[in-house]
Amino acid sequence: MRFPSLALAILAAASTAHSPPAPADELDSQWSAWGASPGGTRYAPARQLTPENVADLEVAWRYSTGEMSRRSESMLVNSSAETTPILAADSLVTCTPFGRVIALDPATGKERWTFDPEIDPDFELPNQYVCRGVAQWQDRQAPGDERCDHRILYTTVDLRLIAIDARTGEACAGFGSGGEVVTAQPGLQHRGELKLASPPTIVGDIVAVGSMILDNVRTDSPRGVVYGYDARSGEQVWVFDPIPQAGGPTERDWLGDSRTRTGGANMWSVMATDSARDLLFVPTSSPSPDYYGGERPGDNRHGNSLVALHGATGELAWAYQLVHHDIWDYDTPAQPTLVDITFDGTAVPAIVQPTKQGFLFVFDRRTGEPLFPVEERPVPQGAVAGEWLSPTQPVPVLPEPLFSTDLRPEDAHGFTFWDRAACRERIEALRFEGLFTPPSLEGSIHYPAASGGANWGGAAIDPDSETLFINSSRVASVITLVPRRADAGDSVALSGAVDVSPMKGTPYEVKREFLLSPWGAPCTPPPWGGLSAYDLRTGKKRWDVPLGTINHELPLPLPFDWKLGTPNIGGPVATAGGVLFIAATMDGYLRAFDMATGEELWKDKLPGGSQATPMTYTVDGRQYVVMATGQHLWFQTEPGDTIVAYALPR
Repeated sequence: MRFPSLALAILAAASTAHSPPAPADELDSQWSAWGASPGGTRYAPARQLTPENVADLEVAWRYSTGEMSRRSESMLVNSSAETTPILAADSLVTCTPFGRVIALDPATGKERWTFDPEIDPDFELPNQYVCRGVAQWQDRQAPGDERCDHRILYTTVDLRLIAIDARTGEACAGFGSGGEVVTAQPGLQHRGELKLASPPTIVGDIVAVGSMILDNVRTDSPRGVVYGYDARSGEQVWVFDPIPQAGGPTERDWLGDSRTRTGGANMWSVMATDSARDLLFVPTSSPSPDYYGGERPGDNRHGNSLVALHGATGELAWAYQLVHHDIWDYDTPAQPTLVDITFDGTAVPAIVQPTKQGFLFVFDRRTGEPLFPVEERPVPQGAVAGEWLSPTQPVPVLPEPLFSTDLRPEDAHGFTFWDRAACRERIEALRFEGLFTPPSLEGSIHYPAASGGANWGGAAIDPDSETLFINSSRVASVITLVPRRADAGDSVALSGAVDVSPMKGTPYEVKREFLLSPWGAPCTPPPWGGLSAYDLRTGKKRWDVPLGTINHELPLPLPFDWKLGTPNIGGPVATAGGVLFIAATMDGYLRAFDMATGEELWKDKLPGGSQATPMTYTVDGRQYVVMATGQHLWFQTEPGDTIVAYALPR
């Protein structure tokens, strides 16, 4: 019995008659942005579905994007379905991994229009064809009903920011050149080294765009700049570089000339906004490369930080570093979530940032001051020759961690005595001194792995009870530094149980694998994926349950769900009706949970991989839950191109 897809993962039209839909403004307000709202709340006011009736959900309509027949096999196998639709101009609007934008009738799934940016089918690899979603912007200065006064804005893997009319899908000719702006940096090794995958973020009349940079190729990788463009013209208004070239952070942050020798620290996830305060919140990643920082001594601010910018100018408002001198690939992975939290009877405007380490940092979003204490705690030392380590790392006292990252040989998991003994011996042979154990020549356990903890799916909020819901992966990796070989290659693998990446410009290559039993299951104790609820007023957990089953990996069917959890990518959705929806797992189900107790209430097998976030809305009194499905490059889940909508029977 083996779990090959588990190993890979750890390392991403029926119709019904209906009444006229609700007015566009009413529809748009229900799920206007990738994270439901500009603040990334992943909360919907829809309340028709409740714990009492959610088990009656059935498929209301299906829509096929046609990508399975439109694309070559090489394109399909290197793609990932990660999109979450939004409501815009009376339509449900989404994108495929290949950048095609599609508008559907939200009540029937009937296609209204499509837009194809015609991405090069020979785009260089290693690469990942992906589009996580689109954004929308309305020109409040336009007289109304003008072409492109309501726009869909989105990015493509070949570095284009595109504006199209939200009603017709036609390119907005006045934006950039023929409706698009090309964002590029000089000196790329190949086009796939830097790409745009996440939806842009709108703050006022500014369109903010981050980038995804291929990790562990070289020290002097592309720089992780964030661009701000004028939403009307496409002109570049400002640029923010998280690696300051002069001034800014203190000397301890960038020793000597280290800031000129590195790149990265990019924003590959999704930003959030507080438009009333003109604040743009940017979660940044590690400077390059991920697993050796001897060429960039110092804390490396503003890498691995939550950065607040003034949206109109791109100027720094405040920043808080969540990992000093990252050598674990502990990027800030998730869209931050804005929420008001009540302390001593006063509502405080807060922002919550989940991390790969399994932490939740909570700040006053006006100032960046922590609302729960954060301690600088001593961490393991003794790195390889040439490395620089921070003696401490920031750890929030509250909220409680998503799960325990303690791991002893006696904690090893196994389905048999032999399997468990092999895991125990492996843990004993590797270096592990807790969270933030440095990479080593003999091999170090990193727990959680760089896949999380939390990942880009982010958290959901119930604003009434001030409860936060978040899913997490709970597995470990083994990181081994290998002295550079004379014939070291330049390639980086995006999937696979084991890979070796070059980290050119350093004395080492890095070997990455996962802490697995001989049968291919994680050596860490289950659950390997979980779903948690937190009381944000106290920082305490309300409940914690396994997320997903491994039944799909077993050679024989079981009469029960073996709820050991699975690694997961994608986020949860909270609703006013008290039901939480989430997919994300490797077993391919969309699930519903009771928000009060964590009890699983319903699930349905999806027609493709489920590594995305669902969304929900109400049209003409009927609540729909929509999920985009398809294969995922990391998870090697079921291929497909189907969008599924669920609703109660009429």
